[in-house]
Amino acid sequence: MIDFYYNAAPNPMKVALLLEELGLPYEAHPVDTRKGEQFSPAFSAINPNHKVPALVDDGVVVFDSNAILLFLSEKYQRFAPPGGQWDQRGKMLSWLMFIATGVGPFSGQSVHFRHAAPEPKAYALNRYDFEAHRHWKIVENHLLHHAYFLGDEYSIVDMAFWGWARMVPYVLGLENAWEQYPQIKRLLDVISARPAAQRAEALKLRHAFKAELDDSAKDFLFPQNKRLKAPNP
Repeated sequence: MIDFYYNAAPNPMKVALLLEELGLPYEAHPVDTRKGEQFSPAFSAINPNHKVPALVDDGVVVFDSNAILLFLSEKYQRFAPPGGQWDQRGKMLSWLMFIATGVGPFSGQSVHFRHAAPEPKAYALNRYDFEAHRHWKIVENHLLHHAYFLGDEYSIVDMAFWGWARMVPYVLGLENAWEQYPQIKRLLDVISARPAAQRAEALKLRHAFKAELDDSAKDFLFPQNKRLKAPNP
């Protein structure tokens, strides 16, 4: 039995999708980060970085969503090109890391400075909005010529994409996001129609995660803000 620690954010959801696609038995453990549950001693022992997702598979601990995608796809030998298919494997690793180090972080920072950061934030929002658009435009152009990221084969790269692509209008603050990114919407719809994706989406409804971004939640999510309140040394 796999123990899966999650909330409804993009990174846990892409792992939920892979778990459902693999059809593996797992127990889902909600971690409400707006209540500070990521800092509990029990969860800290699993992920010292205090972030979800994390996973324990037969005693093996893995954290970071992209590490989990690689671990599960390699262990269960599905949804990733095996060693020996070096051309496809090179593409898989390149696009997976592009999402891991580019799409995800810049989209996350665009969300933060658009929706959560205090003023003044014009410089930071401009930077991260620009970079989020730049990365999503690269994805859009790639998908113009490919059914999936690796061509005709559905893979963990598409699952990593799906976790964030669902959030594109919110990330970019656009009501007409899909007019600018029709290929992203095309692949998002294809993946979302899969039964495994629908089961993954339903997972976030099992637990009532805290919705309010009140002062207590901000203290847990943005602990760096305490430094702004401290007197200068």
